[in-house]
Amino acid sequence: MFHLSPIKQPIMSQFISLDQAIAMTTLYRNENEKILAPEFQGKNILCRSETFDREVFDTLLSKPDCKYIRIYYGMDEKLQVHAIIVAANEENEDILPPKGGVQLPGDGDIGENGRRCPDVCPPPSDLNP
Repeated sequence: MFHLSPIKQPIMSQFISLDQAIAMTTLYRNENEKILAPEFQGKNILCRSETFDREVFDTLLSKPDCKYIRIYYGMDEKLQVHAIIVAANEENEDILPPKGGVQLPGDGDIGENGRRCPDVCPPPSDLNP
């Protein structure tokens, strides 16, 4: 398995233009069902977007040693894909709670439970016509 080493060099800009974003989201909307086996098409397996409250990012960014935000993709029991959001440190290691620990309200170690589109979609925009 390939592992990223700590990021020591400056990273190129991680921002893209609106035109690039429109092209990428359009291509995804047009092609995402085609990559699924036929029996999974039309079941909202892949979402177009997922909306999270700012609190998720503020909480993760406030973790001691947080240098990065990492997004994993997981799947629920209906096989729908969800973003799993965690903080990572300067050594590129996930900042996670202990295994088997009880997540108390307000702990905020792992973000999930975003609003998936479809079914809960944001208002139309250039990225979501």
